[in-house]
Amino acid sequence: MNLQMLISGMKLDTAHVAENMKLEADAIVINQTDSFGYEEYQYKEHKIRVYSLCEKGVGLSRNNALLRADGDIVLFSDEDIVYNEGYAGAVTDAFEANPDIDMIFFNFDVASDRQTYHIDKPHRVRLYNCGRYPTYSLAVRREVLHKKGITFSLLFGGGAKYSNGEDSLFIRQCIKSGMKALALPITLGCEVPRPSTWFNGYTDKFFYDRGVLYKALYKSMAKPLALRFLIAHRDVMLTDRKLMNAYKLMTQGMKEF
Repeated sequence: MNLQMLISGMKLDTAHVAENMKLEADAIVINQTDSFGYEEYQYKEHKIRVYSLCEKGVGLSRNNALLRADGDIVLFSDEDIVYNEGYAGAVTDAFEANPDIDMIFFNFDVASDRQTYHIDKPHRVRLYNCGRYPTYSLAVRREVLHKKGITFSLLFGGGAKYSNGEDSLFIRQCIKSGMKALALPITLGCEVPRPSTWFNGYTDKFFYDRGVLYKALYKSMAKPLALRFLIAHRDVMLTDRKLMNAYKLMTQGMKEF
């Protein structure tokens, strides 16, 4: 069983990306930049394939990597992740120990204001608790994913029409298709802080786009779940606007979707 990294980035220093991220596996790197190109090199004993593409959109980037993937296990990643020594073996060992599991979520050390989850003990991930995980926390059996024909939405995420949510949609689609998911309290690395490519504060667009995403995710339950979301995060998100103003923006987004 072998691991392959699927890395998305923008205007990368492609010659040093493997060294900077401390990779311990073969990798496909999608570098969204101003020109087209391909390069291939060895980092230690690993093959690093870099595709430079004149395009933008994180969903498009991840799909381009998936189209070219051929490893047994694929681990999604971003350019700002640095891995711990031994991470690759930890991932493959986890799949070998859980042969009935199709996808596994792992921990990463991130800044407190960026943390959306932390795995304290092993547990199954299902539709009701899958929404908090970022794509870079996820490793998947590649053949299962290809058989299911699951890809990332091109409407959501950095560089797309709507700000974020491509990871939640992808994970939810995987689980709805019957793929079995597990979360393990194993830390693979850390996220290096950098400016967000999509978050510009709690603007009108933030709430509008979140409404679109909630409709895509939750269908008929979008409105009550949107209200619950706003109430739960009102101390952070609603310091300079009324709750019903934010809710109205979210419902407008739902109508567009």
